[in-house]
Amino acid sequence: MRLGVVSDTHMYNYAQQLPKALVKGLQGVELIIHAGDWVGVNIATLFEQIAPVEGVAGNNDGEEIIQRFGRKKLLTLSGFKIGLVHGDGYKKTTEMRAFDAFHKDKPDMILFGHSHTPFAEYHQGVFMFNPGSPTDKRKEPQYSYGIVDLDKTISARHFYYSDKQ
Repeated sequence: MRLGVVSDTHMYNYAQQLPKALVKGLQGVELIIHAGDWVGVNIATLFEQIAPVEGVAGNNDGEEIIQRFGRKKLLTLSGFKIGLVHGDGYKKTTEMRAFDAFHKDKPDMILFGHSHTPFAEYHQGVFMFNPGSPTDKRKEPQYSYGIVDLDKTISARHFYYSDKQ
């Protein structure tokens, strides 16, 4: 199963399109997972034009997004347990907050966002993956998203681009 992973789009409902590089890169995915901070609930519709969408709300999302997606999920996809959370909070690093959110669940992978910083690393046997942001790179040199392949193992890769048009 091929997943497109995004987070921290920070796009408002008046946004008419996703970045062309992102749309092109997500072609062929079976599911798009958004790790929060959509900001506009209609942004899900833009992603749904590419593939089915799953996600969680982040700290910048309003009640409508929270009601639709929730704040934390544990998904089972292709036999893998995947935790999904935004990762916001005040103590510890974003990675450790995301990890701690699932400490009792023992997932194979945790997808998270919040920091806008691409991250891919194992922690205590759990693959931690943050796609960065496809539209709000902040201190990063480029915009980014992730592709996760679930087969016999989990493989994940970041993709980068400079033009968010």
